[in-house]
Amino acid sequence: MDRPNKSSEDVVEAGKKEWAGTVKAPAPAETTGAEYAGTEFANEWAGSIKPTFPAGPFGSGSIDSQNVGNANSSQESTVASTPSNWVLMALAGVPLIMVLGNSMLIPAFPQIREAMGITPLQVGLLITFFSIPAGLAIPFVGFWSDRIERKKIIVPALIIYGIGGLISGLAPVLFNNSYTVMLAGRIVQGLGAAGTAPLAMALVGDLYQSKARNKALGVLEATNGMGKVISPILGSLLVLLVWWSIFYVYAALAIPVALAVAFLVKEKKKEKAAQGKSLSAYFSGVFELFKKKAATLLIAFFGGMLALFTLFGVLAYLSDALEATYGLQGVRKGFVLALPVLASASTALGTGFLLQKKPNFLKSAILIGLGLFSISLVLSALFQTIPAVLALLAVLGLGVGLVLPGLNTIVTSSAPEEERGAMTAFYGGVRFIGVALGPPIFSLLERGGPVMLYGPWAVVGAITLFLAWRYLQPPKSQATGSA
Repeated sequence: MDRPNKSSEDVVEAGKKEWAGTVKAPAPAETTGAEYAGTEFANEWAGSIKPTFPAGPFGSGSIDSQNVGNANSSQESTVASTPSNWVLMALAGVPLIMVLGNSMLIPAFPQIREAMGITPLQVGLLITFFSIPAGLAIPFVGFWSDRIERKKIIVPALIIYGIGGLISGLAPVLFNNSYTVMLAGRIVQGLGAAGTAPLAMALVGDLYQSKARNKALGVLEATNGMGKVISPILGSLLVLLVWWSIFYVYAALAIPVALAVAFLVKEKKKEKAAQGKSLSAYFSGVFELFKKKAATLLIAFFGGMLALFTLFGVLAYLSDALEATYGLQGVRKGFVLALPVLASASTALGTGFLLQKKPNFLKSAILIGLGLFSISLVLSALFQTIPAVLALLAVLGLGVGLVLPGLNTIVTSSAPEEERGAMTAFYGGVRFIGVALGPPIFSLLERGGPVMLYGPWAVVGAITLFLAWRYLQPPKSQATGSA
């Protein structure tokens, strides 16, 4: 039976209707890419919209421009893009400012002790009274950062940080060198610091995906280290002017960074489920994560604490020893104190870029770093000449710079976004505790000589190296290059 002939226009029109019907068949989640947002598949999905909806054999590629436009809008709103370098620079300024809180003060220890008539242990407590409140407050700050936008905490925290510096600066100016007022200011400053670097790390974990996260975290760790490099030199220069001017510089530097974060960083709103969590439910979720990944997270937390405990302990000890034993003062002393953190910062930056290209190197970087850490401390106990001190300080910084970026990646990748703030907050708190304990403990141990000063931490570093080799498990995504 012969079929009636159809015009070519009718054939094309029928084909359009048949093909257009296939566009609507998938479920909404399949066509918006919602299930891929914030994952390593986001970029892959973003590139798959065209092959999924080809131009078709019956038209010019624009079957329904309105529907296609809506799909593109949905794609743009759902799939996260990598933030600009300006955003990364603003976030990198947060740990840079935070680290000045301790590192810039260390070169002034002899002048503070002399001007205020206090002991070396009391001078060391200026670090402790900054770091302990920060370490204790960080987990609770992390809780709130997972309920509201993180930058709404970071910006006020930077301002509080600056106010604390001003209070400490008033002690010698208005309160007759009151040690109590200075400690009070350091407590306020430490509370402000609790909402800075750890939340910046969590925010980087939110904004960056896959290998880009390794690079961004490496930049943050590098600027953290660069702050330690700049701060001893800057502190030594400020001491030449007047030692208490250091406290006023804190406020002068914190405000511009706060403004940069406020205006440059764009953060998506939190899910309602995260906003409704109680404090107990929030922390129980973190503890559940610890149960699942106990060995890896405990090693990561302890390794981060050990690295900063030792680094700040050594710096506090050398601040006095370089003047008393080696006759180095002023800017020359500042450059020596900057050496280990310069090595740490540059190595951390390089490690971050390396992990972006070769994520499988993560565990090896941590193991090599711990090995260099322990070797430098063993040799420091045996050799005390200036060339040996300089060389071993560089090796110590190199080891720390290899260890910290990998540990940061492990911690930030161990938790989903809604609990990442708490996880990085606990991690940041533990690191602050290490910084707090280093100067007073090294001050007490220096009476036993170099072996007592360096030996115990070389042994602890070697034990941590063994435990990391045996039990540390990098995130599975690091084996595949995903987040």
